[in-house]
Amino acid sequence: MHIKIGTRASRLALWQAEYIQQLLQTGGLTSELVLIETKGDQILDRSLAKIGSKGVFTQELEDQLRANTIDIAVHSAKDLQSSLPADLSIIAFTEREQANDVLVSRNKTLSLTSGQAFVIGTSSTRRVAMLRHYAPHLKVVDMRGNLQTRLRKLDEGHCDALLLAYAGVHRMAYDDLIADHLPLQEFTPAVGQGSVAIEAADTLPHDKREAIRQLTNHEPTETCLKAERAYLRRLEGGCSIPVFALATWVGENISPGRVSLTGGIISLDGKQMLRETFVGPPAEAEQLGNQLAEHVLAQGGQEILLSIRAQI
Repeated sequence: MHIKIGTRASRLALWQAEYIQQLLQTGGLTSELVLIETKGDQILDRSLAKIGSKGVFTQELEDQLRANTIDIAVHSAKDLQSSLPADLSIIAFTEREQANDVLVSRNKTLSLTSGQAFVIGTSSTRRVAMLRHYAPHLKVVDMRGNLQTRLRKLDEGHCDALLLAYAGVHRMAYDDLIADHLPLQEFTPAVGQGSVAIEAADTLPHDKREAIRQLTNHEPTETCLKAERAYLRRLEGGCSIPVFALATWVGENISPGRVSLTGGIISLDGKQMLRETFVGPPAEAEQLGNQLAEHVLAQGGQEILLSIRAQI
């Protein structure tokens, strides 16, 4: 069985696609990479929020899935829009890497809590809002591009530090540039952060779908991301909406454990933040996400959402 894997061409995207190749190879499946450029790769002079929040890094890959020129598309799970088209689905989520955000800099003395003023680069609406909440003394500049481009901009003096996902920094072997690991209870990550998602069209043959899923899917991670994505979907969160959520397993072992979902929303100026935690059985992961979303909306999240949408 041969699998055509669609991927973006950045080094991190290629790492993810090659990781999936390795997992498929363990089951005797051969594969090839098909490189595809997305709108998010082409437009680097505007923030993600201004480009548009749906499919910035996924649309072109999804077009190729429909055309059957690729069998699967590989994404960072956090890049997926909250609702997928009816003819497409996520067939696997890989085991999640550590989900923290990290501060990356050549200057290891930098910290968000030191009170020291410096310039920090990020392209994430969520991270900007959280920085305004937790570290309003810092200046934030928009920083687009792949990881290597951002590091070059850092070295050119556009900023003193970058705020990035640990998973990408670690996978690209830049751990020595991490100045600080930000706490999950404060900088709760974007939905899906740390996992690689595999998307397929409904026309993918059943035998291929099942073989790929069996070799790549990590069920405990999948359960957590079902809860997170249900929460995101109810809030209709995209990359222009600073919504966050992280589900984890609680208990001594994964089975018969329970799933704890922490999620919330923050205003663009960082002044209003809602964060709540719900716990439920893994079989009801999606219901858990919906329940948390309804609670956050009722506690003031709806007003924050309306305010955000009026500003973007």
